[in-house]
Amino acid sequence: MKVLSFILRKEFRQIFRDKIILAMMFLMPTIQLIIMPLAANFEVKNINVAYIDHDHSSYSQKLIHKIASSGYFKIAGTPDSYQKGLQMIEKGEADLVLEIPMHFERNLVREKSQKLNLSVDAINGTKSSLGGSYLVSVIADFNSNLDINIKSPDTTQTVSPANIKIASTNWYNPRAEYKYYMVPGILVLLLTLIGGFITALNIVKEKEIGTIEQINVTPIKKWQFILGKLIPFWIVGMTVFTIGLIVMYIIYGIFPEGSLLTLYLFAAVYLIALLGLGLLISTFADTQLQAMFIAFFFMMIFMLMSGFFTNTESMPNWARQISNFTPVTHFIKVVRLIVLKGSGFSEIKTEFFYLIGFAVLLNSLAIYNYRKTS
Repeated sequence: MKVLSFILRKEFRQIFRDKIILAMMFLMPTIQLIIMPLAANFEVKNINVAYIDHDHSSYSQKLIHKIASSGYFKIAGTPDSYQKGLQMIEKGEADLVLEIPMHFERNLVREKSQKLNLSVDAINGTKSSLGGSYLVSVIADFNSNLDINIKSPDTTQTVSPANIKIASTNWYNPRAEYKYYMVPGILVLLLTLIGGFITALNIVKEKEIGTIEQINVTPIKKWQFILGKLIPFWIVGMTVFTIGLIVMYIIYGIFPEGSLLTLYLFAAVYLIALLGLGLLISTFADTQLQAMFIAFFFMMIFMLMSGFFTNTESMPNWARQISNFTPVTHFIKVVRLIVLKGSGFSEIKTEFFYLIGFAVLLNSLAIYNYRKTS
């Protein structure tokens, strides 16, 4: 234990001696957690619509006012032909083109039906699909509120159309705000980047400055060396996680619905697994540049396959399998369930065993792969 205490003192001195590393570990994730959720919003707004009105009736005017007042659309222009509407899409001035045909109002009143032409710029797949769906919903709502009497074919009596009313409730996020979904995920990703990159450079730095040779000739065991490298950054990681939770509460008003003790238990195990990966990378690389590229490769896979940007259930089977073999996927799921839903340990114990497995495997490989010559 005395040997391990010497290594720990050395590591803490190195950490606090480097002011840039200190700023990267504490200041950078704090600023990013404040700024990123404000920009990382999947909700699509300010969709530009080119409205082509060939009818110029009271109904077509009501429709354009309903679209403009929905809060999601801006009327980018009212061209007089479909070709000019497409030109607006080509110039990037419009995202959607809605064409109202002639006799729009007359056909609605007399024939009770009318087709509209909707063209969508699908270069931005998310914006086009959501924007088109929003506009169809607005038109459907406009259609349901039209004051058109429907006559029974056998009598002159007015018949009210049948209506199905749906009352919906949003659980765990009543106002369906994206910040409640994004902030916990961003906190996990920032913790992953800090823990993964910093530890990946740690042993490599010892190799580059030559101190690794002095350590190798000491009687220190491999597991003591790896543990001495892991503990300081584990403490730093838990501190960053705590700062992140404080920022999450003060800036966004998000406080975990579930147990803080359970949340910290999962964070502690996750950090051990993550730091084990960083140390494993560090044992393979010979230079800090190599370590950064290897760590960047894994971090990109972790971020894209973690379920942060897209739901893992929507992925192909092979992608879901890869996603299950990344610790980030399980920790993001856990943090969202504890913070938003208030899940207890019994409901997420499977994720805990996943993280335990990752921690044991990655740290065992790091100890095994560290080459100590005496």
